Amino acid sequence: MEHRPDIVAVMVGVAVEGPYSYRVPAGMAVVRGSIVAVPLGPRLTLGVVWGPPKDMVAHNRLRDIAMAYDVPPLSEELLKLVEWVARYTLAPPGQVLRAVLRSSEALDTPKPVIAYRRTGRDPEKLTPARLRVLDVLMDEMAWPKAALIGASGVSASVIEGLERAGAVERLEMAAPPIVLPPDPDAAIAKLSPEQQAALAQISALDPHKFGVALLDGVTGGGKTEVFFEAVAETLRAGRQALILLPEIALTHTFLDRFTRRFGTRPAEWHSEMTPVQRGRVWRGVLDGTVRAVVGARSALFLPFRELGMLVLDEEHDGAYKQSEGVNYHARDMAVVRAHLANARVILSSATPSVETRNNANGGRYAHVMLTARFAEAAMPNITTIDMRVDGPEKGQWIAPQLAREVFSAIERGEQALLFLNRRGYAPLTLCRSCGHQYQCPDCSAWMVEHRFRGVLMCHHCGHEVRTPKVCSACGEADALIAVGPGIERVAEEAAARFPDARRVILSSDMGSNAQLRDRFSEIERGEFDLIIGTQLVSKGHHFEKLSVVGVLDADLGLAHGDPRAGEKTFQILTQVAGRAGRASKTGKAFLQTYHPDHPVMRAMVTGDREAFYAHELQAREAGGLPPFGRLAALIVSANEHDVAMNYAKKLLSAAPMAEGVRLFGPADAPIAMVRGRHRVRLLAQSGKDFDLSGYVRFWLASAEKVTGNLRVQVDIDPMSFM
Repeated sequence: MEHRPDIVAVMVGVAVEGPYSYRVPAGMAVVRGSIVAVPLGPRLTLGVVWGPPKDMVAHNRLRDIAMAYDVPPLSEELLKLVEWVARYTLAPPGQVLRAVLRSSEALDTPKPVIAYRRTGRDPEKLTPARLRVLDVLMDEMAWPKAALIGASGVSASVIEGLERAGAVERLEMAAPPIVLPPDPDAAIAKLSPEQQAALAQISALDPHKFGVALLDGVTGGGKTEVFFEAVAETLRAGRQALILLPEIALTHTFLDRFTRRFGTRPAEWHSEMTPVQRGRVWRGVLDGTVRAVVGARSALFLPFRELGMLVLDEEHDGAYKQSEGVNYHARDMAVVRAHLANARVILSSATPSVETRNNANGGRYAHVMLTARFAEAAMPNITTIDMRVDGPEKGQWIAPQLAREVFSAIERGEQALLFLNRRGYAPLTLCRSCGHQYQCPDCSAWMVEHRFRGVLMCHHCGHEVRTPKVCSACGEADALIAVGPGIERVAEEAAARFPDARRVILSSDMGSNAQLRDRFSEIERGEFDLIIGTQLVSKGHHFEKLSVVGVLDADLGLAHGDPRAGEKTFQILTQVAGRAGRASKTGKAFLQTYHPDHPVMRAMVTGDREAFYAHELQAREAGGLPPFGRLAALIVSANEHDVAMNYAKKLLSAAPMAEGVRLFGPADAPIAMVRGRHRVRLLAQSGKDFDLSGYVRFWLASAEKVTGNLRVQVDIDPMSFM
């Protein structure tokens, strides 16, 4: 088919399955990757030129491209990434492209900065305020207006008056870059021999070719210093670097460490940035002025043109899984992007995911080990407390042995941490008179009491009500009781047990990210004796005075029937226990458990992580589970349960026959209703080399189309079974 150069295919940034054809107006030049605005229905929509059209449409039936933006075209590897992610996750490619085109502010021509400098003429009237402005401008340099106001302490009208008097002149300057280029030689780290050997292994991967290294090191082993030096190598080679972190709350300390190493802050990319900041970073990445980015998982879709290295810190973390919209895992997609860009990947963790560890065992990834803590700090001693024998008294949650260790640490001027991965005061509230249990009206989940705020809250949809004074079912007063502990209840007990300790509670729902960063800084300075926290405190923090860690419910993650329960529990226990004894202090960690003989607990106490991974891999292989098999979840939801279940049954009956594929369900999801929508699950299981994405795509194409309020969500490689 002959291609007319004035007709192109444009992929628009909405949930569409393919590009649409548009005319290129006379005088407009576009190429594959050009970012454009096109009419779609009654409005203009951002899109990207995808190439020649697949089908010829009558010229007079096509609409014109409205605008081509004055920015470099997106790279070929980024366009291929969009297509790959769409094909693998079954998301519409236009929806994936939306993750790339998230910052429309970046496409506008940068506004110049208004600046002022002296002309050499003095005004007839010299007030003290005018003198302050002229004193600042004595260096004969041009000062941006905002900086001049800040330095002189005057209002804008004073500067404008000096301009009218001819004493200063207004200039328009290009906006400064959002960040300066990092200097790879600013403060080269002094690495231990083991760190040097680890860096040498990573450096052996060709910096201009694809390669993956698992940086597998104990907590406090100095992994960050090693991958910083690998990033420095990438910068020296003239390529860009991307470092992904699982939590925004971790970025503050990490950015400080980056600044000390490279002499300037990196560009940031996360949800707390303003649209203007986001736009400037996006454009800087595209035009190459931004050389290094530290960000959340969505930074994976930034328009790098010279990407040479991707680092995933805490690569095992569940936060790398996107569970709404496009269901992708940033770890897996980072490897794909690096392959397309001929870049290197470092997956860093003290507790690698079983999938990553299996790839390292099989030689697909270089396995780089750090077995000792930095500066000869010792690993913590880990002890289980059998709650069947040595548990606390009824109504209490801190075992006597743990309480004694916490008290001793505080007496020595050290810090202790009590860990419970459950927000709020209590997970269930019921009436002791009639037995009524408070459940979310929109979800099949209990309302969690948050006593500090005086509310009952659903942790799935956010619905909340004021904590009632009387039972809403029987009207009995003072009959409501809290069942089970949350972090606030532990804090209440800690206040009674350790009244003189300076206590702080850390949970994701207690303050903004900025406030949480302040709390972490105060802990690092030693301003608190006792830290009471959730998963937020389990990773990425270095508290030099922390010597005792107590995990109040080490079994919590094992109780949900999740195939990854053992792995997740091992990871979080290792991470939180690893907060203890990271400097000169000897660390101790205590795990309160009803199952001290569980393989996870045995691995924690003996320090035999290899035995744990061997056991977990053997169990996964026996069950045909990842990484030895593949899974795909289909979640059917509707406003009525029968509608969802009936469609799920029809969907199952339409499943094509294929050797090596097993189908399970339909069954109500463990959390059967969220935000008023009933949820029914189907699960497909196949061998490792089977094209499960293609199978599910064919399955859905041959099934009855959804109508009304029915929805089908596909999750390839699910991480959660809720």
